[in-house]
Amino acid sequence: MTPADLSRTVLGAVRRAVEEGALVGPVAVPERVTVERPRPGGRGDYTTNAALRLARDAGMPALRVAEVLGEQLVRHPMISGVEVTGPGFLNITLVSGAEGSLVRTVLEQGGRYGYGKSMAGERCAYRHCAEVRATVMADALRRLAFAQGAVVQDGAEAAIEVRPVPAGAGAEELLRRFGADATRWALLRAAAHDRPKLDDGLLVQGEASPFFRVRYAHSRARALLRAAERLAVPVSHEETVDAPALLGAIGDYPRVLVSAAGHRAPDRLARHLETTADAFLGFQHTVLPRGDEKPSAAHRSRLALAEAAGTVLAGGLSLLGISAPEYV
Repeated sequence: MTPADLSRTVLGAVRRAVEEGALVGPVAVPERVTVERPRPGGRGDYTTNAALRLARDAGMPALRVAEVLGEQLVRHPMISGVEVTGPGFLNITLVSGAEGSLVRTVLEQGGRYGYGKSMAGERCAYRHCAEVRATVMADALRRLAFAQGAVVQDGAEAAIEVRPVPAGAGAEELLRRFGADATRWALLRAAAHDRPKLDDGLLVQGEASPFFRVRYAHSRARALLRAAERLAVPVSHEETVDAPALLGAIGDYPRVLVSAAGHRAPDRLARHLETTADAFLGFQHTVLPRGDEKPSAAHRSRLALAEAAGTVLAGGLSLLGISAPEYV
């Protein structure tokens, strides 16, 4: 992980802390943060003063801001530890060999990667009115809760409150106009208090459509695996792959599932799938040999990462009740 990669990782931690309400106040996420090697006698591989810069806007002591960011950063698969020193400096230690372990874990667990026990022992029931968005939301929440170990049952434990779709946009009309998958995406992608965007942009077959990008990224991952099979290139993570954004998105997926289930917010999962898809689409062109290039350990390792990305995209779409087609 280069300093530029780590800087982007710290910025991502800031955004998540703001989104989850851990940093309050009118916190403006900076365009960049500085990370540098610690001075002689310092700790960790890199240090940053990001917490000191954010403390005033957050209305919190810099030490507390640093603790909040540290809690976010240690979840990254390439970071082994974060220590707060001085008035609020973050000292970051990187992991050696973590990438291979992450990719192997995803490939071994398959569609159950990210499943956990954060809601183990809880009994969840979701009561909702006879309205299309509330019905779709309740179904997604049941899936997310089950993935986190909850016992999902019928009953009237928790009401689902969402901003309804516009008058006249009932289930039959939405299915006729957009189909089941695009309808579910639109209804779940918007936060519960926001009005979902239901227009012809949902059906755009291009980069302007997040729904298209996510499913297209999955189909591209599957296409790479089919092409690799024809070229007799096996899937095998053998060396480090320079794809920090994609690795970060894959490694962060379990945390996102915990957050989406615990906060009853499937939109968090949908947004993370967009992040994963965008990172993968920027990476996909490096996976297979080109021209007279001979297959190497680098190609086999990139292919393993591509399969891991496709696994996350398919698993996340499934939890939203949306199909992940082989071809788009």
